[in-house]
Amino acid sequence: MNKMEREPRSFVPPERSAKPRKRGMTAVIDYGPDGFGWTGERGVADLLDCAADYIDFAKIYAMNALLLPKPVVRKIVKLYRDAGVNCYSGGILFEYAYRHNEVDLFGDHLLSIGFNSLEISENYITMNDNERLSFIDRFQRLGLSVIYEFGRKNPEQTMRMEELEALVTTLSNRGVDHVIVEQSEIDMTASKAPEQLKALAAAPWFERILIEADPYRFPKQHVGLLQDFGKDVNLANIAPGQALRLEGLRRGIGRAVNYSMLAEEGIQV
Repeated sequence: MNKMEREPRSFVPPERSAKPRKRGMTAVIDYGPDGFGWTGERGVADLLDCAADYIDFAKIYAMNALLLPKPVVRKIVKLYRDAGVNCYSGGILFEYAYRHNEVDLFGDHLLSIGFNSLEISENYITMNDNERLSFIDRFQRLGLSVIYEFGRKNPEQTMRMEELEALVTTLSNRGVDHVIVEQSEIDMTASKAPEQLKALAAAPWFERILIEADPYRFPKQHVGLLQDFGKDVNLANIAPGQALRLEGLRRGIGRAVNYSMLAEEGIQV
């Protein structure tokens, strides 16, 4: 190459880590036909055409994997998987199967749809340690990876860091890579024991945690989470219609963050 020639440079957005990543992950919650982002098969296809690079996980909301026609869910799950997005069933569906003693039928249903992951939660049920691990082993033998959600929908006390740390350690040793912290737990702790959230952010195992946000409080609450935990915090419960804007917030784009990408470049805003 002639010394006077230079490689052409691309015009690129503010830098952020690419998939697969351990920090800065975004998990959307697919509500189906809903005002937060009309998904369905064609909606998911459009979403992924625009934002697949910024979405790491997609949860099929609550009971939708059972309520929607199976062929529709199967197509949606395949779209996510083909785009490199880990699509999983919501924890409420597991809790429903648990309550009705139909966990085997539940597992068969997930496999027939094409899921390779599921969420186990204890929002309204309570399992002992042995029972919880037994279910994890059971699903892993079926070829399903497990994402665990920590916390209750209606917590009675702030979360205890030592309990969460012990759980993350135990689950990690059983092949569970990610633990979601329920939104209600975050809200109560932020209100009554904010120092606990600072301890959580500083924990060496924090990269395994996904913090649930509240789609109804976008973007204000999400900006607060980025400020409290850093722009590379793993966030869950992101509505499909918010995924691209959240990526912008992470990169300093938008009024909600005062276009901080410009300030980082030394430009006065």
